[in-house]
Amino acid sequence: MKTVITIALWLISIFFAYQIYNSVMQPIEFDKVKKERYTQVIEKLKDIRDAQVAYRRVTGKFAEDFPSLVRFIDTAQYTITQQRDSSFMEYDKVYRIDMEREVRIIDTLGFVSVKDSLFGDNSYKNIATVPFGQNNEEFEMDASTIDANGFTAPVFEVKVDKSVILYDQPEDLVANEKSAISVEEVNGPEIIVGSMTKVSTSANWPPYYDTEKD
Repeated sequence: MKTVITIALWLISIFFAYQIYNSVMQPIEFDKVKKERYTQVIEKLKDIRDAQVAYRRVTGKFAEDFPSLVRFIDTAQYTITQQRDSSFMEYDKVYRIDMEREVRIIDTLGFVSVKDSLFGDNSYKNIATVPFGQNNEEFEMDASTIDANGFTAPVFEVKVDKSVILYDQPEDLVANEKSAISVEEVNGPEIIVGSMTKVSTSANWPPYYDTEKD
């Protein structure tokens, strides 16, 4: 009986030691996995933002869906221009003399494709797919216009729920992550770039994800 009790106590000790170790290491491993996955997801959101900014520059609005955005990347071109100042003499009817007029001339130098400028390869073809998604989930994207101080302004928003990226992680840690509020964290339940309520192309991730490569 004494031997059985000793073995049982050892097993209980090992169990509690494992639980303590796991409670310490699990959040550390979770944080490592989270940052690795977030980095790739955010890099893709940056690509989407760049493509949307190019879309607006050419069309005056943002793309409402990914097929439209991909077709734009495939076919659109930037116009390369150069501005220069010039002047000429013109007769002024009021003063009845020739007067110098200054003008700004815009010269078209050429064109460059959006695809080559932003991507250089075919990586944009699956731009809608969320990295690490379990079932090839896609980012949610929307675009519209809002009234901004009396002016009609185009807006867009792209987002993904954190649980899509962290689907295989402990539920309690994912729940805590979705309620995170900190200057060093991605705040809220989603990773978002853009806004449907204000004119903005900013995102909710901290500067860490913008400077990590540097």
